[in-house]
Amino acid sequence: MSFTCLKSDEKINGRVFPHGTWQPVADPEKNGITPAFRADLDATLDALPTTSFIAISGGETLYTYGDVSEVSYLASTRKSILSMLMGNAVCDGRIDLDLTIGELGIEEDVGLLAIEKSARLRDLLISSSGVYHPAGSPGGDMKDVPARGSKTPGEYFHYNNWDFNVLGAAFEKLTGRSVFAALEEDLALPLQFEDFDRDRQRMLGYNGQSRYLAYHLFLSGRDMARIGLLMARGGTWGDRQIVPAEWVAKSTQIRVPAEAMNGSRKQRVAGYSYLWWIPVVTPETPEWQGAFVAAGHFGQFILGLPMLDMVFVNRRAISDDMAVARNNGTFTDEPATVKMEEFLAVADKFIAARQKVD
Repeated sequence: MSFTCLKSDEKINGRVFPHGTWQPVADPEKNGITPAFRADLDATLDALPTTSFIAISGGETLYTYGDVSEVSYLASTRKSILSMLMGNAVCDGRIDLDLTIGELGIEEDVGLLAIEKSARLRDLLISSSGVYHPAGSPGGDMKDVPARGSKTPGEYFHYNNWDFNVLGAAFEKLTGRSVFAALEEDLALPLQFEDFDRDRQRMLGYNGQSRYLAYHLFLSGRDMARIGLLMARGGTWGDRQIVPAEWVAKSTQIRVPAEAMNGSRKQRVAGYSYLWWIPVVTPETPEWQGAFVAAGHFGQFILGLPMLDMVFVNRRAISDDMAVARNNGTFTDEPATVKMEEFLAVADKFIAARQKVD
Protein backbone atom coordinates (compact mmCIF):
# COMPACT_ATOMS: atom_id res chain seq x y z
CA MET A 1 0.00 0.00 0.00
CA SER A 2 1.42 3.39 -0.96
CA PHE A 3 0.85 6.82 0.52
CA THR A 4 1.67 10.37 -0.48
CA CYS A 5 4.32 11.52 1.98
CA LEU A 6 4.30 14.96 3.52
CA LYS A 7 7.19 17.27 2.92
CA SER A 8 9.22 18.20 5.98
CA ASP A 9 7.00 20.11 8.41
CA GLU A 10 4.40 20.69 5.72
CA LYS A 11 1.57 23.04 6.67
CA ILE A 12 -1.93 21.96 5.76
CA ASN A 13 -4.74 24.39 6.60
CA GLY A 14 -2.31 26.30 8.78
CA ARG A 15 -1.25 23.24 10.79
CA VAL A 16 2.21 21.69 10.87
CA PHE A 17 2.45 17.93 10.32
CA PRO A 18 5.79 16.22 10.94
CA HIS A 19 7.64 14.28 8.31
CA GLY A 20 10.74 12.28 9.16
CA THR A 21 12.12 13.39 12.49
CA TRP A 22 10.01 15.73 14.58
CA GLN A 23 11.14 19.35 14.33
CA PRO A 24 11.44 21.51 17.46
CA VAL A 25 9.31 24.54 18.26
CA ALA A 26 11.30 27.55 17.03
CA ASP A 27 10.84 29.61 20.19
CA PRO A 28 9.89 27.39 23.16
CA GLU A 29 9.94 30.37 25.52
CA LYS A 30 6.77 31.62 23.82
CA ASN A 31 5.20 28.50 25.37
CA GLY A 32 6.80 29.22 28.74
CA ILE A 33 9.62 26.72 28.33
CA THR A 34 12.38 28.74 29.94
CA PRO A 35 15.69 27.28 31.16
CA ALA A 36 14.33 27.40 34.72
CA PHE A 37 11.14 25.59 33.70
CA ARG A 38 13.17 22.96 31.84
CA ALA A 39 15.39 22.38 34.88
CA ASP A 40 12.33 21.98 37.10
CA LEU A 41 10.71 19.59 34.65
CA ASP A 42 13.89 17.53 34.32
CA ALA A 43 14.01 17.23 38.11
CA THR A 44 10.35 16.22 38.26
CA LEU A 45 10.85 13.43 35.73
CA ASP A 46 14.13 12.37 37.34
CA ALA A 47 12.13 11.70 40.50
CA LEU A 48 9.75 9.40 38.62
CA PRO A 49 10.58 6.06 36.95
CA THR A 50 9.93 7.76 33.61
CA THR A 51 12.45 6.71 30.94
CA SER A 52 11.27 9.14 28.24
CA PHE A 53 8.78 11.95 27.79
CA ILE A 54 7.79 14.09 24.83
CA ALA A 55 5.58 17.18 24.63
CA ILE A 56 4.18 18.30 21.28
CA SER A 57 2.76 21.76 20.58
CA GLY A 58 1.38 22.75 17.20
CA GLY A 59 2.85 19.68 15.52
CA GLU A 60 6.42 20.31 16.77
CA THR A 61 8.42 19.14 19.75
CA LEU A 62 8.27 21.47 22.72
CA TYR A 63 10.27 19.31 25.13
CA THR A 64 11.86 15.87 25.23
CA TYR A 65 13.33 13.82 28.05
CA GLY A 66 15.28 10.59 27.69
CA ASP A 67 15.40 8.49 24.54
CA VAL A 68 12.08 9.07 22.76
CA SER A 69 13.18 6.72 19.96
CA GLU A 70 13.34 3.70 22.29
CA VAL A 71 10.81 1.04 21.28
CA SER A 72 9.11 -0.81 24.12
CA TYR A 73 5.97 -2.48 25.39
CA LEU A 74 2.78 -0.42 25.34
CA ALA A 75 0.79 -2.58 27.80
CA SER A 76 -2.85 -1.42 27.84
CA THR A 77 -2.18 1.62 25.69
CA ARG A 78 -2.69 -0.89 22.88
CA LYS A 79 -6.43 -0.84 23.60
CA SER A 80 -6.90 2.81 22.66
CA ILE A 81 -5.00 2.20 19.44
CA LEU A 82 -7.34 -0.70 18.61
CA SER A 83 -10.24 1.72 19.05
CA MET A 84 -8.66 3.98 16.42
CA LEU A 85 -8.15 1.06 14.05
CA MET A 86 -11.81 0.12 14.36
CA GLY A 87 -13.01 3.54 13.22
CA ASN A 88 -12.95 3.08 9.46
CA ALA A 89 -14.45 -0.41 9.65
CA VAL A 90 -17.31 0.79 11.87
CA CYS A 91 -18.04 3.78 9.68
CA ASP A 92 -18.03 1.81 6.41
CA GLY A 93 -20.19 -0.97 7.85
CA ARG A 94 -17.69 -3.82 8.08
CA ILE A 95 -18.03 -3.78 11.88
CA ASP A 96 -21.52 -3.59 13.34
CA LEU A 97 -21.21 -2.67 17.01
CA ASP A 98 -24.57 -4.31 17.72
CA LEU A 99 -23.30 -7.73 16.68
CA THR A 100 -23.24 -10.11 19.63
CA ILE A 101 -20.31 -12.33 20.44
CA GLY A 102 -22.66 -15.29 19.97
CA GLU A 103 -23.41 -14.17 16.42
CA LEU A 104 -19.67 -13.84 15.81
CA GLY A 105 -19.02 -17.39 17.01
CA ILE A 106 -16.93 -16.33 20.00
CA GLU A 107 -16.57 -19.33 22.29
CA GLU A 108 -14.34 -20.77 25.00
CA ASP A 109 -13.32 -24.37 25.63
CA VAL A 110 -15.49 -24.59 28.74
CA GLY A 111 -18.34 -22.82 26.96
CA LEU A 112 -19.93 -19.41 27.36
CA LEU A 113 -23.31 -18.86 28.99
CA ALA A 114 -26.30 -17.75 26.94
CA ILE A 115 -26.39 -14.37 28.73
CA GLU A 116 -22.67 -13.92 28.00
CA LYS A 117 -23.19 -14.63 24.30
CA SER A 118 -25.69 -11.76 24.16
CA ALA A 119 -22.92 -9.20 24.79
CA ARG A 120 -22.55 -6.79 21.86
CA LEU A 121 -19.28 -5.41 20.54
CA ARG A 122 -20.27 -1.98 21.87
CA ASP A 123 -20.48 -3.54 25.36
CA LEU A 124 -16.94 -4.87 25.02
CA LEU A 125 -15.72 -1.43 23.91
CA ILE A 126 -16.76 -0.03 27.29
CA SER A 127 -15.55 -3.10 29.22
CA SER A 128 -19.09 -3.98 30.22
CA SER A 129 -19.60 -7.32 28.49
CA GLY A 130 -20.71 -9.19 31.58
CA VAL A 131 -18.37 -12.03 30.55
CA TYR A 132 -16.13 -13.04 33.42
CA HIS A 133 -14.39 -16.02 31.90
CA PRO A 134 -10.68 -15.81 32.86
CA ALA A 135 -8.78 -13.58 30.45
CA GLY A 136 -5.94 -14.90 28.33
CA SER A 137 -3.57 -12.19 29.54
CA PRO A 138 -3.01 -9.98 32.59
CA GLY A 139 -3.90 -6.31 32.79
CA GLY A 140 -7.51 -6.31 33.96
CA ASP A 141 -9.06 -5.67 37.36
CA MET A 142 -8.66 -8.95 39.26
CA LYS A 143 -10.42 -7.72 42.42
CA ASP A 144 -14.10 -8.37 43.13
CA VAL A 145 -14.68 -10.09 39.79
CA PRO A 146 -18.43 -10.76 39.51
CA ALA A 147 -19.69 -14.31 39.23
CA ARG A 148 -20.26 -15.54 35.71
CA GLY A 149 -23.77 -14.84 34.50
CA SER A 150 -24.48 -12.36 37.30
CA LYS A 151 -24.43 -9.15 35.21
CA THR A 152 -26.45 -8.11 32.19
CA PRO A 153 -24.17 -7.18 29.27
CA GLY A 154 -23.80 -3.43 28.87
CA GLU A 155 -24.92 -2.56 32.39
CA TYR A 156 -21.88 -3.11 34.64
CA PHE A 157 -18.33 -1.82 34.12
CA HIS A 158 -15.49 -4.11 35.13
CA TYR A 159 -12.10 -3.47 33.52
CA ASN A 160 -11.69 -6.84 31.92
CA ASN A 161 -8.95 -8.03 29.58
CA TRP A 162 -11.22 -10.74 28.19
CA ASP A 163 -13.28 -7.99 26.56
CA PHE A 164 -10.27 -6.25 25.05
CA ASN A 165 -8.69 -9.43 23.70
CA VAL A 166 -11.95 -10.59 22.12
CA LEU A 167 -12.34 -7.19 20.46
CA GLY A 168 -9.03 -7.85 18.70
CA ALA A 169 -10.30 -11.23 17.52
CA ALA A 170 -13.58 -9.69 16.35
CA PHE A 171 -11.71 -6.96 14.45
CA GLU A 172 -9.65 -9.56 12.63
CA LYS A 173 -12.65 -11.75 11.79
CA LEU A 174 -14.78 -8.88 10.47
CA THR A 175 -12.08 -7.00 8.54
CA GLY A 176 -9.99 -9.93 7.30
CA ARG A 177 -6.81 -8.23 8.57
CA SER A 178 -4.67 -8.80 11.62
CA VAL A 179 -4.44 -6.03 14.19
CA PHE A 180 -0.73 -5.79 13.39
CA ALA A 181 -1.31 -5.41 9.65
CA ALA A 182 -3.87 -2.69 10.33
CA LEU A 183 -1.46 -0.92 12.66
CA GLU A 184 1.16 -0.87 9.94
CA GLU A 185 -1.09 0.02 7.01
CA ASP A 186 -3.51 2.42 8.69
CA LEU A 187 -1.19 4.25 11.10
CA ALA A 188 2.52 3.48 10.79
CA LEU A 189 2.75 4.11 7.04
CA PRO A 190 0.53 7.18 6.57
CA LEU A 191 1.81 8.82 9.78
CA GLN A 192 5.39 7.95 8.78
CA PHE A 193 6.43 6.33 12.06
CA GLU A 194 10.16 6.66 12.59
CA ASP A 195 10.81 3.52 14.64
CA PHE A 196 8.16 1.00 13.62
CA ASP A 197 9.09 -2.68 13.34
CA ARG A 198 6.29 -5.00 12.28
CA ASP A 199 8.19 -7.99 13.64
CA ARG A 200 8.18 -6.56 17.17
CA GLN A 201 4.37 -6.75 17.41
CA ARG A 202 3.15 -10.04 18.85
CA MET A 203 0.42 -12.05 20.54
CA LEU A 204 1.11 -12.71 24.22
CA GLY A 205 -0.75 -14.38 27.05
CA TYR A 206 -1.26 -17.33 29.37
CA ASN A 207 -1.12 -20.78 27.85
CA GLY A 208 -4.51 -22.50 27.88
CA GLN A 209 -6.50 -20.04 30.02
CA SER A 210 -8.54 -18.56 27.16
CA ARG A 211 -8.73 -18.88 23.40
CA TYR A 212 -8.16 -15.13 23.13
CA LEU A 213 -4.70 -13.72 23.79
CA ALA A 214 -3.55 -10.10 23.78
CA TYR A 215 -2.29 -8.36 20.63
CA HIS A 216 0.64 -6.50 22.20
CA LEU A 217 2.22 -3.49 20.55
CA PHE A 218 5.78 -2.19 20.80
CA LEU A 219 6.33 1.43 19.75
CA SER A 220 8.54 4.40 20.53
CA GLY A 221 7.49 7.50 22.41
CA ARG A 222 7.86 9.75 19.40
CA ASP A 223 5.67 7.45 17.28
CA MET A 224 3.06 7.36 20.04
CA ALA A 225 3.09 11.17 19.85
CA ARG A 226 2.05 10.92 16.20
CA ILE A 227 -0.90 8.80 17.25
CA GLY A 228 -1.84 11.40 19.86
CA LEU A 229 -1.56 14.25 17.37
CA LEU A 230 -3.75 12.39 14.89
CA MET A 231 -6.47 12.02 17.51
CA ALA A 232 -6.08 15.59 18.79
CA ARG A 233 -6.70 16.82 15.23
CA GLY A 234 -9.87 14.86 14.73
CA GLY A 235 -8.29 11.98 12.81
CA THR A 236 -6.69 14.16 10.11
CA TRP A 237 -3.09 13.95 8.95
CA GLY A 238 -2.03 16.41 6.32
CA ASP A 239 -4.89 16.51 3.82
CA ARG A 240 -6.06 12.95 4.60
CA GLN A 241 -8.73 11.72 7.00
CA ILE A 242 -6.98 8.74 8.56
CA VAL A 243 -9.57 8.01 11.27
CA PRO A 244 -13.14 9.21 10.65
CA ALA A 245 -13.83 12.43 12.53
CA GLU A 246 -17.19 11.04 13.66
CA TRP A 247 -15.44 8.04 15.20
CA VAL A 248 -12.86 10.22 16.98
CA ALA A 249 -15.72 12.19 18.54
CA LYS A 250 -17.80 9.13 19.44
CA SER A 251 -14.89 7.16 20.82
CA THR A 252 -13.89 9.94 23.22
CA GLN A 253 -17.34 10.75 24.65
CA ILE A 254 -17.92 9.62 28.23
CA ARG A 255 -19.91 6.39 28.13
CA VAL A 256 -19.17 5.12 31.63
CA PRO A 257 -19.14 7.95 34.20
CA ALA A 258 -16.53 7.84 36.96
CA GLU A 259 -19.05 6.85 39.62
CA ALA A 260 -19.87 3.68 37.65
CA MET A 261 -16.25 2.62 37.10
CA ASN A 262 -16.13 0.56 40.29
CA GLY A 263 -12.63 -0.64 41.18
CA SER A 264 -11.04 1.08 38.19
CA ARG A 265 -12.03 4.59 39.17
CA LYS A 266 -9.02 6.93 38.90
CA GLN A 267 -8.16 10.39 40.15
CA ARG A 268 -8.90 13.13 37.61
CA VAL A 269 -10.78 10.73 35.32
CA ALA A 270 -14.36 11.73 34.53
CA GLY A 271 -15.20 8.48 32.78
CA TYR A 272 -14.41 5.83 30.20
CA SER A 273 -15.26 5.80 26.50
CA TYR A 274 -14.45 3.38 23.67
CA LEU A 275 -11.12 2.21 25.13
CA TRP A 276 -10.08 5.76 26.09
CA TRP A 277 -9.96 7.36 29.56
CA ILE A 278 -11.54 10.83 29.67
CA PRO A 279 -10.08 13.45 32.05
CA VAL A 280 -12.11 15.72 34.29
CA VAL A 281 -13.02 19.17 32.92
CA THR A 282 -14.02 21.98 35.26
CA PRO A 283 -15.04 25.61 34.67
CA GLU A 284 -11.51 26.51 35.78
CA THR A 285 -9.88 24.11 33.30
CA PRO A 286 -11.67 24.55 29.95
CA GLU A 287 -8.46 23.61 28.12
CA TRP A 288 -9.20 19.97 29.08
CA GLN A 289 -12.39 19.90 27.01
CA GLY A 290 -12.19 17.03 24.53
CA ALA A 291 -9.07 15.59 26.17
CA PHE A 292 -8.38 11.84 26.09
CA VAL A 293 -5.83 9.49 27.64
CA ALA A 294 -4.46 6.12 26.58
CA ALA A 295 -3.03 4.39 29.65
CA GLY A 296 -0.84 1.34 30.04
CA HIS A 297 0.70 -0.42 33.02
CA PHE A 298 4.07 0.76 34.37
CA GLY A 299 3.55 4.29 32.96
CA GLN A 300 2.76 4.20 29.24
CA PHE A 301 0.57 7.23 28.50
CA ILE A 302 -0.70 9.36 25.62
CA LEU A 303 -2.60 12.54 26.46
CA GLY A 304 -4.20 14.68 23.76
CA LEU A 305 -5.45 18.21 24.43
CA PRO A 306 -7.30 19.28 21.27
CA MET A 307 -8.15 22.71 22.69
CA LEU A 308 -4.42 23.53 22.90
CA ASP A 309 -3.22 21.38 19.97
CA MET A 310 -0.89 19.66 22.42
CA VAL A 311 0.11 16.03 22.99
CA PHE A 312 2.09 14.45 25.82
CA VAL A 313 3.63 10.97 25.95
CA ASN A 314 5.25 9.28 28.94
CA ARG A 315 7.18 6.01 28.75
CA ARG A 316 8.42 3.72 31.44
CA ALA A 317 10.38 1.34 29.22
CA ILE A 318 9.88 -2.38 29.83
CA SER A 319 12.15 -4.94 28.20
CA ASP A 320 10.69 -7.46 25.77
CA ASP A 321 11.69 -10.28 28.13
CA MET A 322 9.83 -8.63 31.00
CA ALA A 323 6.78 -8.08 28.80
CA VAL A 324 6.76 -11.75 27.80
CA ALA A 325 7.20 -12.88 31.40
CA ARG A 326 4.36 -10.68 32.60
CA ASN A 327 2.04 -12.10 29.98
CA ASN A 328 2.87 -15.78 30.42
CA GLY A 329 2.63 -15.81 34.20
CA THR A 330 6.34 -16.03 35.08
CA PHE A 331 6.66 -12.35 36.01
CA THR A 332 7.84 -11.89 39.62
CA ASP A 333 9.39 -8.43 40.07
CA GLU A 334 7.06 -5.43 39.84
CA PRO A 335 9.16 -2.39 38.85
CA ALA A 336 8.31 1.13 39.92
CA THR A 337 5.51 2.66 37.87
CA VAL A 338 4.29 6.11 36.88
CA LYS A 339 0.69 6.71 37.94
CA MET A 340 -1.81 8.51 35.76
CA GLU A 341 -2.18 11.39 38.22
CA GLU A 342 1.60 11.86 38.21
CA PHE A 343 1.62 12.00 34.42
CA LEU A 344 -1.26 14.47 34.31
CA ALA A 345 0.49 16.62 36.91
CA VAL A 346 3.45 16.95 34.55
CA ALA A 347 1.10 18.03 31.76
CA ASP A 348 -0.34 20.62 34.18
CA LYS A 349 3.08 22.22 34.40
CA PHE A 350 3.17 22.82 30.65
CA ILE A 351 -0.33 24.25 30.64
CA ALA A 352 0.45 26.61 33.51
CA ALA A 353 3.67 27.76 31.82
CA ARG A 354 1.79 28.44 28.58
CA GLN A 355 -0.95 30.35 30.37
CA LYS A 356 1.61 32.62 32.03
CA VAL A 357 2.87 33.67 28.62
CA ASP A 358 -0.63 34.08 27.15
